[in-house]
Amino acid sequence: MQFKFPKNDAKYYWTNHVGRKMMFYGLSADRIKRVMRSPTRSEKGVAEGTIAVMQPVRLTSFAQGKPAWKEEIWVMYQAPSKRGKGRKIIITAWRYPGISPVRDEIPIPADILEELKREGIINNLG
Repeated sequence: MQFKFPKNDAKYYWTNHVGRKMMFYGLSADRIKRVMRSPTRSEKGVAEGTIAVMQPVRLTSFAQGKPAWKEEIWVMYQAPSKRGKGRKIIITAWRYPGISPVRDEIPIPADILEELKREGIINNLG
């Protein structure tokens, strides 16, 4: 299967960074949109004004009545203005092995964080 970079439209703006991460992690635009539409967890993103959302790749079992999984897909994006006009800017996406801890800031891998800083996508970590 050949990677196809998603096209910007009225709802979504795809950064070059997320395109590279989609290729690296084998994620499709539809999968990223699904994570954004129906997240299992939503947290404040590490960059000011961003939201991070997560969905497990697949449920593996139920431990003590709670669902369990071995891998998560995270998406960090900037929501449109408060009036709801504009596009969601999809900044990055990645796979996280295991179950990430719940906190205000999400666990962005160090290499992704450094690349975002170098490219000027993130310049203020709040």
